[in-house]
Amino acid sequence: MHIIIVGCGKVGRTLAEQLQEEETDLTLIDMNADIINSLTEDIDAMGIVGNGASINTLMEAGVPTADILISVTASDELNLLCCLIAQKTGHCQTIARVRNPIYSKEIGFIKERLGLSMIMNPELAAAQEISRLLRFPAAIKIDPFSKGRVELLKFKVLPEFGLDGMSVSQITDKYRCDILFAAIESKDTVAIPGGDHLIHNGDFVSIIAAPKNTALFFKKIGLKTHQVRNTLIIGGGTISYYLAKTLSDLRINVKIIEKDKNRCEELSDMLPEAMIICGDGTDRSLLLEEGLATAESFVTLTNMDEENIFLSLSAKKLTEAKLVAKVNRLPYKDVIDDLDLGSVIYPKYITSDSILRYVRAMQNTIGSNVETLYHILDNQAEALEFNIKDNSPVVGIPLAELNLKSNLLVCCLARKGTVRIPRGQDTIQVGDNVVIVTTNKGLRDIRDILA
Repeated sequence: MHIIIVGCGKVGRTLAEQLQEEETDLTLIDMNADIINSLTEDIDAMGIVGNGASINTLMEAGVPTADILISVTASDELNLLCCLIAQKTGHCQTIARVRNPIYSKEIGFIKERLGLSMIMNPELAAAQEISRLLRFPAAIKIDPFSKGRVELLKFKVLPEFGLDGMSVSQITDKYRCDILFAAIESKDTVAIPGGDHLIHNGDFVSIIAAPKNTALFFKKIGLKTHQVRNTLIIGGGTISYYLAKTLSDLRINVKIIEKDKNRCEELSDMLPEAMIICGDGTDRSLLLEEGLATAESFVTLTNMDEENIFLSLSAKKLTEAKLVAKVNRLPYKDVIDDLDLGSVIYPKYITSDSILRYVRAMQNTIGSNVETLYHILDNQAEALEFNIKDNSPVVGIPLAELNLKSNLLVCCLARKGTVRIPRGQDTIQVGDNVVIVTTNKGLRDIRDILA
């Protein structure tokens, strides 16, 4: 599969790094020669310095025979133009990044009329992920499947839960909440657990279940499950706008602190339900004055990663609020994870996972489609959802009798509106949505779960 990426900033680089592992031929286009040279030194790809909206540049990149063109430059309009020209000069699928809130209500119209295969809005997707966390603040991360009927939730094991030293099977037998332990991260190991795997305080555990069953389990071990009633947001950028609008619709009180006076006036017009404070979000006295000590959630969304991290670390000492920090630069992810900041949102990962899902689905549209895909366990594993469209070697055979790959769990079966955590005698049927968690990278079809 030949894929062209136009725009090699943070999103473009992350995409290139992910897609080079997908058995694809990559061509990268950017106006900056230094960026192209740096990328092609690290990634097996052809680099072209030029304007992605130029027909000559796209022809040089091989657009007439390309399968997908992905445009992720800093300009929405340029991304749409690149995709439009690519369609006129070739027959490839086109994906554009469109971020401006002005276009948010017109996305369906733009996609249909311009013939785009997919439109990605990283800021909106990040805001949606944060809103899920604020609806269920006990979780560190929430990844939805089957249109929200199933969720993969990550939480930290604390001493007050009374789970230390218990095995996975002991916990499921004791609490009987129809959940499945999909992954466990300890200080030294990352595992897809069996029933005899022991849980310890400080472990990060990912469970998968229907939301009502997850809420029941959390309630039984003593974790709060109600959504927050208010939030304090630092930074008034695009993600803050999308998040505040979503939270206001959920009747969550929103307060935004933003330095720039003109931006504050814009936000006041766009978000009449929210309270906009013009001030420095790093000023501790201002934060306390605006209610940090009693806030139920504190979200740092400035344009500086260091500021977001510092603010979250400081807030840990001043409040019991649910903490969420946005981080753009990925090279320091391992250091950030060790800081225990609460929930950390990486918009670039959200974007690359969505596009990777589309690429996998294109590579196999016969037996099953990749409906959903997330990188989990610090990018060491994948959680995938397959829609079973036709008979295959896995259909109709009890799971206990299938020769599955090691380090792979069949976590959930969604069938005709119902969700089930499967047991050994359950079978996969045509029409099912099946959620898999595995450390085996690159699954494209449901038959790939077989050894």
